[in-house]
Amino acid sequence: MDGFTRDGLRFDVRDAGPAAGPAAVLLHGFPQDGSAYDAVSPLLTEAGVRVLVPDQRGYSPGARPQGRRAYAVPELVDDVVALLDTAGLDEVHVVGHDWGGAVAWAVAARRPRRVASLTVLGTPHPAAMRAGLLRGQARRSWYVGAFQVPGLPERALLAHDGARLRDALVRSGLAPHRAAQYAARMSEPGALTAALAWYRALGVPRTGSTGRVRVPTTYVSARRDPFFAPASVEATAHHVDASFTRIDLDADHWLPEHRPADVAAAVLGQVRA
Repeated sequence: MDGFTRDGLRFDVRDAGPAAGPAAVLLHGFPQDGSAYDAVSPLLTEAGVRVLVPDQRGYSPGARPQGRRAYAVPELVDDVVALLDTAGLDEVHVVGHDWGGAVAWAVAARRPRRVASLTVLGTPHPAAMRAGLLRGQARRSWYVGAFQVPGLPERALLAHDGARLRDALVRSGLAPHRAAQYAARMSEPGALTAALAWYRALGVPRTGSTGRVRVPTTYVSARRDPFFAPASVEATAHHVDASFTRIDLDADHWLPEHRPADVAAAVLGQVRA
C-alpha cells in the first residue's frame, strides 16, 4: 500500500517487507517525515518484518486539516488504527520517536489489543514528562510555549528560506543534510503550521491523557538528548505495567537517523521475544 484515507484525509505510507509475518509501524516526530526511518526499515525487512511508515497528520500533504483540535492526541491515535485497519493487521509492533513516541505511548495505552509490543525512542511517557516539569523538563520544553503564539513561530522558523529552522535542527545535533531536507519539507505551503498544531493541540480540553501501558515495552533513551530531562526519563518505567526494557545510548536526539542499527535491534528484540 502507498497510503490510506480517514475522514477524507489522505495519508502517504511507505510499505516494505513481506506481507506475511510480523509487522511494525514506525511513527516519526517533529519536523521529520517517514524518511527518518529510511536506514532502519531495511534492517527490519531483512529480518522478515513488514514495515509501515506513515507520513503522519499534518506531514502528508493530503492530511492537513485546519484548527488545532484536529491534531489532538485521540485523532493521532485513530489515524494509526485506521492504518492498521486498511493494511488488514490485527496487531503490530509500534515504534515511535519524538512526537511519534508520544503517539506510540497513547496507542499502546488506549488500544492495547492492537499493539504486540511498544518501542519508544527518546520520548518519556507523557505522565513522566508532566511529573518532571519542576525537575528540569520545563526548561527543556520551553519551545512548546513559544509555539503557541499564532503565526510568529512560522515566520521566525521559515525566515531566509527556512534557514533558521535548519540551523536550529543542526544545533540540536541533526546531521546538516537531514536538517536541510526537513526544513525544505516544512517550507511547503501549510506544512509548518500543521506540524506546529500538534503542540498547539496540547491545550485542547477534554481529550484525555495517556494512561498506563500494559504491553511489552522497550524504551531507548539518549544521554545527549537536549529535549528530555533525566527526571522524566527515569520516571518512565513507573508508567508501564508489563515487561519493560530500557536501553540507554550515548547518543543525541535523532536516533532513527543517527543510530539505525540500535533502533532496529531494539525493535527486533521485541519482535523475537
